[in-house]
Amino acid sequence: MKTISPDIEKSISRLYRGLLRDFHQHSNVKDLKEIRLALDYVIKNDSGLKEPVTGIHQVLHVIFVARIIAKELGLGKISVIGALLLQNNKGASYKEIEIEELLGKDVAGMVTSLSRISGIDMSKTSFQIESFKKLILTLAGDIQVLLITIAERLQLMRNLGESGSDIQEKVASETILYASLAHHLGLYNIKSEMEDLSMKYLEPDKYRMISEKLVVTTRSRNRFVREFIKPIREKLDRLGIKYEIKGRLKSVNSIWSKMKTQDVEFEEIYDLFAIRVIIESGLSKERALCWQVYSVITDIYMPNPKRLRDWISLPKSNGYESLHTTVVSTKGRWVEVQIRTRRMNTVAEKGLAAHWMYKGGASDKIMDEWLGSMKEILDAPEPETRGLLDEVKLKLAAEEIFVFTPNGDLKRLKPGATLLDFAFEIHSDVGARCVGGKVNHKNVTLKHQLYSGDLVEVTTSKNQKPKQDWLNYVVSSKAKSKIKLSLNEEKLKTAEIGKEILKRRLRNWKIVFNDSNVRSLLKHYGLKNSQDLYFRISEEKIDLIELKSFLLHQKKPDLAQGLTESTEKRASVEAVEAPKYEDFLIIENKVENMDYKFSRCCKPKPGDRIFGFVTIKEGIKVHRMDCPNARQMIRRYPYRVIQTKWTESASGSTQVYVLNITGKDDMGLVNRITELISTDLKVNMQSVNFSSKEGAFVGEIKVLVRNQLHIEVLVKKILKIKTVLKVSAYAE
Repeated sequence: MKTISPDIEKSISRLYRGLLRDFHQHSNVKDLKEIRLALDYVIKNDSGLKEPVTGIHQVLHVIFVARIIAKELGLGKISVIGALLLQNNKGASYKEIEIEELLGKDVAGMVTSLSRISGIDMSKTSFQIESFKKLILTLAGDIQVLLITIAERLQLMRNLGESGSDIQEKVASETILYASLAHHLGLYNIKSEMEDLSMKYLEPDKYRMISEKLVVTTRSRNRFVREFIKPIREKLDRLGIKYEIKGRLKSVNSIWSKMKTQDVEFEEIYDLFAIRVIIESGLSKERALCWQVYSVITDIYMPNPKRLRDWISLPKSNGYESLHTTVVSTKGRWVEVQIRTRRMNTVAEKGLAAHWMYKGGASDKIMDEWLGSMKEILDAPEPETRGLLDEVKLKLAAEEIFVFTPNGDLKRLKPGATLLDFAFEIHSDVGARCVGGKVNHKNVTLKHQLYSGDLVEVTTSKNQKPKQDWLNYVVSSKAKSKIKLSLNEEKLKTAEIGKEILKRRLRNWKIVFNDSNVRSLLKHYGLKNSQDLYFRISEEKIDLIELKSFLLHQKKPDLAQGLTESTEKRASVEAVEAPKYEDFLIIENKVENMDYKFSRCCKPKPGDRIFGFVTIKEGIKVHRMDCPNARQMIRRYPYRVIQTKWTESASGSTQVYVLNITGKDDMGLVNRITELISTDLKVNMQSVNFSSKEGAFVGEIKVLVRNQLHIEVLVKKILKIKTVLKVSAYAE
């Protein structure tokens, strides 16, 4: 034994007095005497070493843990003594026989179980998995051992600030396992605090950002809560119901989870808190009072029936009892309200540990059933290491699983996650190149399902690419989105190759590559968009000889004529050596297979001297002869100049009108509209712009008409097209 310094003695004395205050409600003289005996035994055997993670003197560390056991979990004397006798200090030489003689057989057995857990080396991944298994095995013998272990983990996290960053990240990662256990035991307060503290060290920037924003919004949030609960208080007071009502802020980690799940910013999360109504009631009147309070609240605020959760008629498996509803405030904001009795609230905060405080209550049966099911699982012979963890997953991790990387990093995944999910969780590139891997040192395929505690390694290859059937092997939204994105990118690349192939072939066949011909091909092959057409060409799923035959010999005379005319025009463009403007091209009627637009740089109007210029992607652009860019275009690209002029009707008294057209999207609809305008009604179009989304289309067409009657006739004709719903026109 090493002599304890005066400063440590003072700290021990102060903390011990605090422990007695925390334990006061359960105490009697005999209990206090035994707790003092345990503390004296710890001091007597102290080696002077510090707790390895936090650097706190070992005796102070165990008193902190004992205070959590007494105050926050509400456990009894044996659990408090067990916490004091924790042996994280490797220098301590506790002897089971001495403890049994001093404090009894139950305490001695608990100390032995705790010493086994604390003796595990958590610095290696394989031992982390064994630690998790032993933790579950231990709780089957005495659930108090598990609760003490969870309390100690909470104490470590609360004092982790002075440790190095490597230790902080390691302990914070491990703590996610303990938070999951706390959740399934109903220790919601501890679970939330553990998750928040883990996030503080694993994602410090996000934790700091949310924490700071919560502070900034405190005043407005408190004002809203006061206004919301005021009418509830008034009505409950009139009914003579004894209650406590308050707003409960949600944890930083839960807010961050919502931001990720809903893909929104902090300002878009509206349920940052819940209103909790805690009723004073005897056991016999609990349910009736809860429903009465529910009736009071829903008389004041409109409830959402789909969000009613009745856990008082049928409590959760961990003993949680409460009535939850979501109502809309007078300001139109949805608010969650939780209604429960004082007993229910204690069980909700302290979980199954409240068994010792409410013997004979609902938690008795739940505790026994839960422990019984765990013993049944753990007593069954299981030769495979993973077999035990598979069963534990079903009972303790129904909502999520935890697996380890070879470096000991912990990854949280959905139940049913596969090796491929894990690979994408590591990194998108790792997932995209995954060819297989190992689970617990055994080779597995991409679709191998993972279970909590698995040690997972991923094998990659630079030649691997995501496949369509990979979508059947993953459950996480992250993996699915990354696979789809990769497949789309790959399809785009392949489609670009197909587009170049089609362009090259059409050029060889003297056929113009344009929207009209592409639309005809889409209709012929029953495809939705040009990307599908190009992709199939690149994949050699379309016979190019058949494609050529279709374009050259299809029955539509207008398209056949367009092919011939476009070939002639192309030849004439290539033959132009210098621009001559005596013989101008008429542009009032539709120019088959060659779209044209009026340039924005000079905005030609009927009567202006104009010329056409063949662009690479936008067809023919019509410019004024005095356009600022005209001289340079004519000088540098004379072979792309098309001689153009206005017709008499265009250069006479005409006016530009804008047609806005909406309707149901249909194959070939744009073609029918433009043919009606240009061919049937002989109206000149200046520009055409169509877009479609979710089965609907919106179009804008600029046309040149002679008078008001002309535009009215045009609108009536377009409205007769079956899928057109609305047409409006206005003069530009």
